[in-house]
Amino acid sequence: MALGLRCFRLVHPAFCNSLAALTRPVSEVTLKTVSGSRNNHGQYMAYPAVPVCHFATKKAKAKGKGQSQTRMNLNTALVEDIISLEEVDEEMKSVIEALKDNFNKTVNIRTSPGSLDQITVVTADGKLALNQIGQISMKSPQLILVNMASFPECTAAAIKAIRESGMNLNPDVEGTLIRVPIPKVTREHREMLVKLAKQNTNKAKESLRKVRTNAMNKLKKSKDKASEDTLRLIEKQISQMADDTVAELERHLAVKTKELLG
Repeated sequence: MALGLRCFRLVHPAFCNSLAALTRPVSEVTLKTVSGSRNNHGQYMAYPAVPVCHFATKKAKAKGKGQSQTRMNLNTALVEDIISLEEVDEEMKSVIEALKDNFNKTVNIRTSPGSLDQITVVTADGKLALNQIGQISMKSPQLILVNMASFPECTAAAIKAIRESGMNLNPDVEGTLIRVPIPKVTREHREMLVKLAKQNTNKAKESLRKVRTNAMNKLKKSKDKASEDTLRLIEKQISQMADDTVAELERHLAVKTKELLG
């Protein structure tokens, strides 16, 4: 017994230090394996860790609400040297904001002058928004006017763009003045707007795919900066971010569809 107590006193300081390190939060301690120990067992030494960024995994997202979620730990300092996930996240969020703005301006039951602002007109100088080449105003609750006096040569192209906007608009022209009757709110009109909302959502998804592809291409160019496991982890995180963004786009489409159909 005396021998056992003497041995415990010798190992006690090291044991307490190891125990303290193991009980610290993951964000405070990083465990490093030291090779060459006896009996082929690795020793673990505690070192201060760099900031850790926690991201939800796909598996975690699938869990129900209120349940704890497993999270991936990405070394933010290491990731920043390879790719900025914050920038990728901002680009994906901008896709969502663009769709919301599009819904507010162009996919409404009641057509307003603002609905015509961003209609793209193909001109000899390239693609331009309708409000850049024409003055749009509300003549009455049933009629919108587009004055093309500043760019009369673009009148025909503007009429074509309005008709093909997907908003069920049928304009007529008198000189350089385009008259756009506002369609009545019928079931058919509502369904056409839902179709337009789906088309705009698909375009948003295309923009999102470009953001994801660009991010993945950056990773491919960083093979020499990190291990394959690290790159694979970042790739999974970017894919999860894209999946989350798609889910958000679908949610906004569902809300808009319910609004349009009543």
